[in-house]
Amino acid sequence: MNFISGKPEDCISLPKLRDTLIRLEDTIIFALIERAQFSVNDNIYKPGMYKYEQSNDFEVSFLEYFLSEVEKVHAKVRRYQSPDEYPFTESLPKPIIPPLNYPQILKPNNININKKIMNFYLENIVPSLCTPGDDQNYGSAATSDVECLQALSQRIHYGKFVAEAKFLDPKLQPKYIEYIKNRDVKAIENLLTDKSVEEALLRRLRRKALIYGQDISENGEINLDNIQTTNQLKINIDVVVELYEKWVIPLTKEVEIEYLLARLDE
Repeated sequence: MNFISGKPEDCISLPKLRDTLIRLEDTIIFALIERAQFSVNDNIYKPGMYKYEQSNDFEVSFLEYFLSEVEKVHAKVRRYQSPDEYPFTESLPKPIIPPLNYPQILKPNNININKKIMNFYLENIVPSLCTPGDDQNYGSAATSDVECLQALSQRIHYGKFVAEAKFLDPKLQPKYIEYIKNRDVKAIENLLTDKSVEEALLRRLRRKALIYGQDISENGEINLDNIQTTNQLKINIDVVVELYEKWVIPLTKEVEIEYLLARLDE
Protein backbone atom coordinates (compact mmCIF):
# COMPACT_ATOMS: atom_id res chain seq x y z
CA MET A 1 0.00 0.00 0.00
CA ASN A 2 1.26 3.46 -0.87
CA PHE A 3 1.32 5.37 2.43
CA ILE A 4 3.02 8.42 0.93
CA SER A 5 0.77 9.54 -1.90
CA GLY A 6 -2.50 8.40 -0.34
CA LYS A 7 -4.52 10.33 2.22
CA PRO A 8 -4.63 8.77 5.70
CA GLU A 9 -8.37 8.13 5.41
CA ASP A 10 -7.80 6.32 2.10
CA CYS A 11 -4.95 4.21 3.49
CA ILE A 12 -7.13 3.01 6.35
CA SER A 13 -10.24 2.16 4.32
CA LEU A 14 -11.28 -1.48 4.58
CA PRO A 15 -11.72 -1.94 0.79
CA LYS A 16 -8.15 -0.79 0.12
CA LEU A 17 -6.82 -2.89 2.97
CA ARG A 18 -8.62 -5.95 1.57
CA ASP A 19 -7.10 -5.28 -1.86
CA THR A 20 -3.65 -5.22 -0.27
CA LEU A 21 -4.29 -8.41 1.68
CA ILE A 22 -5.50 -10.19 -1.46
CA ARG A 23 -2.33 -9.15 -3.31
CA LEU A 24 -0.26 -10.45 -0.41
CA GLU A 25 -1.96 -13.83 -0.84
CA ASP A 26 -0.35 -14.04 -4.28
CA THR A 27 3.04 -13.00 -2.88
CA ILE A 28 2.88 -15.65 -0.16
CA ILE A 29 1.73 -18.45 -2.48
CA PHE A 30 4.47 -17.75 -5.02
CA ALA A 31 7.08 -17.58 -2.23
CA LEU A 32 5.88 -20.94 -0.92
CA ILE A 33 6.06 -22.43 -4.41
CA GLU A 34 9.68 -21.28 -4.66
CA ARG A 35 10.55 -22.81 -1.28
CA ALA A 36 8.77 -26.08 -2.13
CA GLN A 37 11.18 -26.82 -4.99
CA PHE A 38 14.00 -27.44 -2.47
CA SER A 39 14.33 -30.10 0.22
CA VAL A 40 13.87 -29.31 3.90
CA ASN A 41 17.66 -28.87 4.33
CA ASP A 42 17.75 -29.05 8.11
CA ASN A 43 21.35 -27.84 8.25
CA ILE A 44 20.33 -24.24 7.53
CA TYR A 45 18.20 -24.22 10.69
CA LYS A 46 20.74 -25.72 13.11
CA PRO A 47 22.56 -23.21 15.35
CA GLY A 48 26.33 -23.32 15.26
CA MET A 49 26.67 -25.25 11.99
CA TYR A 50 28.80 -22.54 10.38
CA LYS A 51 31.10 -19.71 11.32
CA TYR A 52 30.45 -16.33 9.78
CA GLU A 53 33.08 -13.79 8.83
CA GLN A 54 32.80 -10.41 10.55
CA SER A 55 30.41 -11.89 13.09
CA ASN A 56 31.02 -13.08 16.64
CA ASP A 57 27.66 -14.80 16.89
CA PHE A 58 28.41 -18.39 15.96
CA GLU A 59 25.39 -19.85 17.76
CA VAL A 60 22.80 -18.73 15.27
CA SER A 61 21.57 -20.80 12.37
CA PHE A 62 22.51 -20.08 8.78
CA LEU A 63 18.95 -18.83 8.15
CA GLU A 64 19.11 -16.46 11.12
CA TYR A 65 22.48 -15.11 9.98
CA PHE A 66 21.36 -14.72 6.38
CA LEU A 67 18.07 -13.07 7.39
CA SER A 68 19.87 -10.57 9.61
CA GLU A 69 22.29 -9.67 6.82
CA VAL A 70 19.42 -9.17 4.37
CA GLU A 71 17.53 -7.00 6.83
CA LYS A 72 20.61 -4.88 7.52
CA VAL A 73 20.78 -3.99 3.83
CA HIS A 74 17.03 -3.38 3.66
CA ALA A 75 17.22 -1.16 6.76
CA LYS A 76 19.81 1.05 5.03
CA VAL A 77 17.29 1.81 2.28
CA ARG A 78 14.60 2.61 4.94
CA ARG A 79 12.42 -0.50 4.45
CA TYR A 80 11.62 -0.67 8.15
CA GLN A 81 10.57 2.94 8.38
CA SER A 82 7.46 1.96 6.44
CA PRO A 83 4.53 1.45 8.86
CA ASP A 84 3.71 -1.97 7.35
CA GLU A 85 7.18 -3.54 7.68
CA TYR A 86 8.50 -5.33 10.77
CA PRO A 87 12.04 -6.74 10.99
CA PHE A 88 13.03 -10.04 12.58
CA THR A 89 16.42 -8.54 13.49
CA GLU A 90 17.18 -6.18 16.35
CA SER A 91 19.72 -3.32 16.29
CA LEU A 92 19.51 -2.56 12.59
CA PRO A 93 21.58 0.21 10.97
CA LYS A 94 20.03 3.57 10.19
CA PRO A 95 18.96 4.42 6.62
CA ILE A 96 21.57 5.98 4.34
CA ILE A 97 18.89 7.94 2.43
CA PRO A 98 16.60 10.64 3.85
CA PRO A 99 13.44 9.46 5.66
CA LEU A 100 10.01 9.67 4.08
CA ASN A 101 7.20 11.58 5.71
CA TYR A 102 4.66 8.88 6.51
CA PRO A 103 1.25 9.98 7.79
CA GLN A 104 0.43 8.90 11.35
CA ILE A 105 -2.23 6.25 10.74
CA LEU A 106 -1.78 3.90 13.66
CA LYS A 107 -1.59 4.65 17.35
CA PRO A 108 2.07 4.31 18.44
CA ASN A 109 2.81 0.71 19.43
CA ASN A 110 5.63 -1.82 19.59
CA ILE A 111 3.70 -4.95 18.63
CA ASN A 112 5.95 -7.38 16.77
CA ILE A 113 5.19 -11.13 16.77
CA ASN A 114 7.89 -12.20 14.33
CA LYS A 115 9.25 -14.76 16.80
CA LYS A 116 5.94 -16.61 16.66
CA ILE A 117 5.93 -16.35 12.86
CA MET A 118 9.44 -17.80 12.68
CA ASN A 119 8.51 -20.65 15.02
CA PHE A 120 5.38 -21.80 13.21
CA TYR A 121 7.05 -21.42 9.82
CA LEU A 122 10.03 -23.61 10.74
CA GLU A 123 8.13 -26.12 12.85
CA ASN A 124 4.98 -26.54 10.79
CA ILE A 125 5.25 -25.10 7.29
CA VAL A 126 8.69 -26.12 6.04
CA PRO A 127 8.31 -29.82 7.02
CA SER A 128 4.86 -29.98 5.40
CA LEU A 129 5.81 -27.99 2.33
CA CYS A 130 9.17 -29.46 1.37
CA THR A 131 10.51 -32.89 0.49
CA PRO A 132 12.43 -34.46 3.40
CA GLY A 133 16.19 -34.62 3.02
CA ASP A 134 19.15 -32.48 2.04
CA ASP A 135 19.77 -31.30 -1.54
CA GLN A 136 22.55 -28.87 -0.44
CA ASN A 137 20.77 -25.89 -2.02
CA TYR A 138 21.24 -23.99 1.21
CA GLY A 139 21.52 -20.50 -0.23
CA SER A 140 18.49 -20.90 -2.50
CA ALA A 141 16.39 -22.47 0.25
CA ALA A 142 17.32 -19.74 2.74
CA THR A 143 16.57 -17.02 0.17
CA SER A 144 13.11 -18.49 -0.32
CA ASP A 145 12.66 -18.74 3.45
CA VAL A 146 13.45 -15.05 3.84
CA GLU A 147 10.89 -14.12 1.18
CA CYS A 148 8.25 -16.31 2.84
CA LEU A 149 8.94 -14.94 6.32
CA GLN A 150 8.92 -11.30 5.27
CA ALA A 151 5.67 -11.71 3.33
CA LEU A 152 4.01 -13.55 6.21
CA SER A 153 5.17 -10.91 8.67
CA GLN A 154 3.77 -8.09 6.56
CA ARG A 155 0.46 -9.91 6.07
CA ILE A 156 -0.03 -10.72 9.75
CA HIS A 157 0.99 -7.30 11.06
CA TYR A 158 -1.49 -5.70 8.66
CA GLY A 159 -3.93 -6.67 11.36
CA LYS A 160 -3.10 -3.36 13.01
CA PHE A 161 -4.48 -1.42 10.05
CA VAL A 162 -7.55 -3.64 9.85
CA ALA A 163 -8.17 -3.17 13.58
CA GLU A 164 -7.80 0.62 13.27
CA ALA A 165 -10.21 0.74 10.31
CA LYS A 166 -12.80 -1.32 12.18
CA PHE A 167 -12.37 0.76 15.33
CA LEU A 168 -13.04 3.94 13.35
CA ASP A 169 -16.38 2.62 12.08
CA PRO A 170 -18.90 5.02 13.75
CA LYS A 171 -21.45 2.23 14.18
CA LEU A 172 -19.04 -0.12 15.93
CA GLN A 173 -16.76 2.29 17.80
CA PRO A 174 -18.95 2.56 20.94
CA LYS A 175 -18.88 -1.23 21.32
CA TYR A 176 -15.12 -1.39 20.76
CA ILE A 177 -14.58 1.32 23.38
CA GLU A 178 -16.80 -0.54 25.86
CA TYR A 179 -15.05 -3.87 25.32
CA ILE A 180 -11.59 -2.31 25.43
CA LYS A 181 -12.33 -0.57 28.72
CA ASN A 182 -13.66 -3.83 30.14
CA ARG A 183 -10.63 -5.75 28.74
CA ASP A 184 -13.17 -8.17 27.23
CA VAL A 185 -10.92 -10.02 24.78
CA LYS A 186 -13.59 -12.51 23.71
CA ALA A 187 -16.08 -9.77 22.89
CA ILE A 188 -13.45 -7.87 20.89
CA GLU A 189 -12.59 -11.04 18.97
CA ASN A 190 -16.25 -11.70 18.18
CA LEU A 191 -16.69 -8.15 16.95
CA LEU A 192 -13.61 -8.45 14.72
CA THR A 193 -14.56 -11.84 13.28
CA ASP A 194 -16.57 -12.32 10.10
CA LYS A 195 -16.78 -16.06 9.47
CA SER A 196 -18.16 -15.63 5.97
CA VAL A 197 -15.15 -13.49 4.98
CA GLU A 198 -12.74 -16.04 6.46
CA GLU A 199 -14.44 -18.92 4.64
CA ALA A 200 -14.37 -17.00 1.35
CA LEU A 201 -10.67 -16.28 1.90
CA LEU A 202 -9.87 -19.98 2.37
CA ARG A 203 -11.84 -20.92 -0.75
CA ARG A 204 -10.01 -18.25 -2.76
CA LEU A 205 -6.64 -19.45 -1.45
CA ARG A 206 -7.35 -23.04 -2.42
CA ARG A 207 -8.29 -22.03 -5.95
CA LYS A 208 -5.27 -19.73 -6.31
CA ALA A 209 -2.88 -22.42 -5.07
CA LEU A 210 -4.46 -24.89 -7.50
CA ILE A 211 -4.04 -22.51 -10.43
CA TYR A 212 -0.59 -21.13 -9.55
CA GLY A 213 0.70 -24.56 -8.64
CA GLN A 214 0.36 -26.12 -12.08
CA ASP A 215 2.24 -25.65 -15.31
CA ILE A 216 0.45 -23.58 -17.92
CA SER A 217 0.18 -25.14 -21.37
CA GLU A 218 1.71 -23.46 -24.43
CA ASN A 219 -1.67 -22.12 -25.49
CA GLY A 220 -2.16 -20.64 -22.02
CA GLU A 221 -5.00 -22.94 -21.02
CA ILE A 222 -5.57 -23.98 -17.43
CA ASN A 223 -7.53 -27.17 -16.99
CA LEU A 224 -8.42 -27.67 -13.35
CA ASP A 225 -10.42 -30.81 -14.18
CA ASN A 226 -7.24 -32.69 -15.10
CA ILE A 227 -5.72 -32.26 -11.66
CA GLN A 228 -6.34 -35.56 -9.91
CA THR A 229 -3.78 -35.31 -7.12
CA THR A 230 -1.63 -32.69 -5.43
CA ASN A 231 1.40 -34.70 -6.60
CA GLN A 232 0.83 -33.12 -10.00
CA LEU A 233 1.23 -29.65 -8.53
CA LYS A 234 4.27 -27.59 -7.57
CA ILE A 235 2.81 -27.14 -4.10
CA ASN A 236 0.51 -28.97 -1.72
CA ILE A 237 -2.59 -26.80 -1.70
CA ASP A 238 -3.67 -28.17 1.68
CA VAL A 239 -0.52 -26.68 3.21
CA VAL A 240 -1.41 -23.24 1.85
CA VAL A 241 -4.95 -23.39 3.21
CA GLU A 242 -3.78 -24.79 6.55
CA LEU A 243 -1.16 -22.03 6.79
CA TYR A 244 -3.89 -19.40 6.73
CA GLU A 245 -6.47 -21.33 8.72
CA LYS A 246 -4.19 -22.37 11.60
CA TRP A 247 -1.64 -19.57 11.66
CA VAL A 248 -2.18 -16.46 9.53
CA ILE A 249 -5.80 -15.79 10.50
CA PRO A 250 -5.37 -16.51 14.25
CA LEU A 251 -2.12 -14.55 14.52
CA THR A 252 -3.56 -11.62 12.57
CA LYS A 253 -6.45 -11.61 15.02
CA GLU A 254 -3.97 -11.71 17.90
CA VAL A 255 -2.27 -8.60 16.50
CA GLU A 256 -5.64 -6.89 16.05
CA ILE A 257 -6.70 -7.61 19.62
CA GLU A 258 -3.36 -6.58 21.12
CA TYR A 259 -3.47 -3.34 19.14
CA LEU A 260 -7.05 -2.56 20.18
CA LEU A 261 -6.42 -3.28 23.85
CA ALA A 262 -3.89 -0.41 23.80
CA ARG A 263 -5.94 1.77 21.44
CA LEU A 264 -7.30 4.06 24.17
CA ASP A 265 -3.97 4.50 25.97
CA GLU A 266 -2.59 8.02 26.08
